[in-house]
Amino acid sequence: MYLDQEKKQNLLHIFNLVSTKGSKTDGVYELSGVRASYDFDGYTCWLAYRDLTVTLMFHGSYDFDYQHKETLEFFFKLVSNLLAEKDNL
Repeated sequence: MYLDQEKKQNLLHIFNLVSTKGSKTDGVYELSGVRASYDFDGYTCWLAYRDLTVTLMFHGSYDFDYQHKETLEFFFKLVSNLLAEKDNL
């Protein structure tokens, strides 16, 4: 899957938003159903939503794992909405 620069940046922004504004349980942050976590050195980060997992890796590479295309589409809408409302969260 190809992502343009804006969508890549949005993934990083949503990771930051979830990890700063979300609630933390057992090392995983959650905000509006989006979960964010990272490995011990922070080089690999994960975003998860329903059956979707996005792996964000060092140097801007990424990987998507999902079962339903609708989940992917809804995830990007949710990301856009959360980023638009970030100041109100």
